[in-house]
Amino acid sequence: MDPTTAFVIATLMMLLNGGILGLMHRDLPEGLRPAAFSWRLGTLLVAGGCILLAVQHALPPGFVLPVANALLMLGLTAYWRALRQFDGRPESLHVLWLALVGGVGIGWFSAIRPDLAARVMFASAVWVFLFVACARVLHRGGDAARSRRVLLGLFVFLALFMVLRGGYFAFAAGSVDDILDRRSWMNMATPLVAAILPVIGTTAFLLMCSERIRRQWEHAASTDALTGLANRRTLTRIGSERLDRAQARRQSFSLAVVDVDHFKSINDRYGHDVGDIALRHVADTLAASASPGTVPGRQGGEEFVVVFDADAERAQLEAERLRTAIRDARLRAGEHELQLTVSIGVTHVASTDRSLDDLLRRADQALYAAKAGGRDRVVAV
Repeated sequence: MDPTTAFVIATLMMLLNGGILGLMHRDLPEGLRPAAFSWRLGTLLVAGGCILLAVQHALPPGFVLPVANALLMLGLTAYWRALRQFDGRPESLHVLWLALVGGVGIGWFSAIRPDLAARVMFASAVWVFLFVACARVLHRGGDAARSRRVLLGLFVFLALFMVLRGGYFAFAAGSVDDILDRRSWMNMATPLVAAILPVIGTTAFLLMCSERIRRQWEHAASTDALTGLANRRTLTRIGSERLDRAQARRQSFSLAVVDVDHFKSINDRYGHDVGDIALRHVADTLAASASPGTVPGRQGGEEFVVVFDADAERAQLEAERLRTAIRDARLRAGEHELQLTVSIGVTHVASTDRSLDDLLRRADQALYAAKAGGRDRVVAV
């Protein structure tokens, strides 16, 4: 197989993967579509550059080589942009100048001062810069998905290959006529290696999207939509796990039920929108004030549950600290300024407890006592 055929086969593979990504575009969440579009655009631009390189002998080199390389560089820039969009980074279009400068440089070494070695080294330097930029985005992202690491490895490999390619042409000057010279093993390897990113890289990118969607669904299933705290299902799972561990290892475990005082009057007087703001305010205060290992969650309505890895005395002190934090954090909702208070019932694990419901019942009894005692207080049983 000669380099021209390799370029054609690589181009067909790129177009096929770009088409598959295009068919899946509408099935992706709206938040991932801009990144997917940029990645698909990058694949099509790289494919366009490869097909021009494959037919370069049929066109003037001063035209086809700068255009082909500019398309390749724009394609890599689109990949870089796609990764930044995937991570929610701000737009930065200054790298587009790199493709423009790259095209001009290739034109200089193609038409004005023809020099194959200089042209390849110049193009390789630009590609290495773009590969490293993409790898840096992947490395700095907080996502630890395996597909992300695979894609990072691809960019690092391609950067190293381009360094090798530039060095090869620097030392092989005069022995290779052009990048389609079939006598050079590097000319055979280049289109095959170039196809790795649009083909395997596109698969890895789609797996990154799939992993993102899976985590979003898991987050939605485990958190309360209004407050962002753990929901009832998650509280039940965490509470049951900690109860079993506490009983098996004789460790401390407590929980508290937190209820917003006079919440109905807030809804009646200010409306449900302000009521929702009040609930988010309480949730944010609980999350910000909770000590390490403490898990606050929303049980439903205006009722919250806090799970403590603490004995009875420390749990009561923690609950008192949470109550004070909520009382002291004044809430401003539009024109209204509110001072919210909560009543809290606290209980500790007992040897007779058979399930989490046993603790919740005792905590509810303590909560009722706090309400009956005048609200804005902590009662432990």
